Amino acid sequence: MKPPPAVKISLLLAACGLFWSCSAPRKSDLAITHVTVIDATGAALQQEMTVVITDEHIAAFGPSSSMMVPRGARVINASGKFLIPGLADMHVHLTGAGEPAGSGEFILPLLLANGVTTVRDMGGNVEDLLRLRNEVASGIRPGPQIFFTGPYLDGDPPAYQPSIVVKSATEARAAVDRLAIQGVDFIKTQSRLNREAYFAIADESRQLHIRFVGHVPDRVSASEASQAGQASIEHLTGILLACSSKEEQLRRARFEPDPGNETQAQAHARDRAWRRELLDTYSPQKAEALLRTFVTNSTWQVPTFPIMVHLGFVTPKTDLLGDMRMRYVPQNVKRIWFQGVGAQLDNHSEADFSLREEIVKHSLEIVGKMQANGVRIMAGTDISAPNVFPGSSLHEDLAYLVEAGLTPMQALQASTKNPAEFLGKLQTQGTIEQGKFADLLLLDASPLDDIHNTQKIRALVLRGKLWDRTALDGLLVSVEKFAGAN
Repeated sequence: MKPPPAVKISLLLAACGLFWSCSAPRKSDLAITHVTVIDATGAALQQEMTVVITDEHIAAFGPSSSMMVPRGARVINASGKFLIPGLADMHVHLTGAGEPAGSGEFILPLLLANGVTTVRDMGGNVEDLLRLRNEVASGIRPGPQIFFTGPYLDGDPPAYQPSIVVKSATEARAAVDRLAIQGVDFIKTQSRLNREAYFAIADESRQLHIRFVGHVPDRVSASEASQAGQASIEHLTGILLACSSKEEQLRRARFEPDPGNETQAQAHARDRAWRRELLDTYSPQKAEALLRTFVTNSTWQVPTFPIMVHLGFVTPKTDLLGDMRMRYVPQNVKRIWFQGVGAQLDNHSEADFSLREEIVKHSLEIVGKMQANGVRIMAGTDISAPNVFPGSSLHEDLAYLVEAGLTPMQALQASTKNPAEFLGKLQTQGTIEQGKFADLLLLDASPLDDIHNTQKIRALVLRGKLWDRTALDGLLVSVEKFAGAN
């Protein structure tokens, strides 16, 4: 007697091993077995899991005891290892802002070697960034997924290059229109914008449905920036000032003309006195109101502690110019780094350095309060500014976020789930879930036990392609060779 069709189908499925072992082997099938998954959704870690990757995506994900591995797949036994999503650095400069060329040989390999699979470039030439993004997307060169703003919109004279100087509402709207046509992902504001130009940028961006991000200009309050719709504030610009009971008085003092015949020591003393008053007039009530505004308006924060600690408020104790990672930095970049850090250290007193340490401490406390009050936070570094090493500095930022008061999971989400949500890509990346892109990081130890364990990288999966420890070390060797020759 012939079995009925339903029975025949059941027997066929059983013989085929529940689809996976029956399917034809695919060249790109990869299975990571017996791994502990930290999916970055906020859920508890999941032990003894198997993740099956086909082409660029997570094809299947479940307990190793019940998961069938595709026949012919490459199998990585990850017993004792931990799997997290690939990391995002939400404030980088790959080609612009005056940094020398060589991104493909210097910056991109270091990002991958340190597990960074997504970046947001916050200032560069559109043509250069489009070319670099296309090269990465087409596979010409390995690198992370790139989002970018293009050149800064700034006042006259601009603080950095490449910039578009806008001095009026008309010029500001025209600049936003031009950049939108060129295909930027965001509009970037800088510190020297006047109020008329800034609010015109905000309005034109809103009309074109493109978000604007960046610095809070010196002439605008952080609360006004949030109300105007600025999507993310970088480096905590304007936030300590907005928490001062003398906010307007201190803002006006910043625009008073410099006294004539002032020595360098006198200029430093005047700046120190301004910063001292900034800290001494901190108002908990103003801070609470500001954080409520950020939550109401969904104003994200990217504190970028590496640039803050190692350049903006650098001290002899936090200077990294003697760091072992300097061997990965090309000579022409080192010269710029030495000049930048030297300017921040030379002819400054112990009183200057002590105050800088206070500002960093207070900034960490503010970020902790932000997290506790529901303000959204993302990790970022400001590479490749002096003392800020591509890739590895992101792990430093995660550690600073934990020092600020975030849990290890919250810090991890600041570089995984949160950036994906901000970018509008949470359906396809940012967490470990079936169907999402396979951008993954295999670690030797759990970052939930110690956030520094994000640095213990055993392997990277970039859009489904495995980079084992040998391949990642090869990237580091290639960068060191490039740096030595340049």
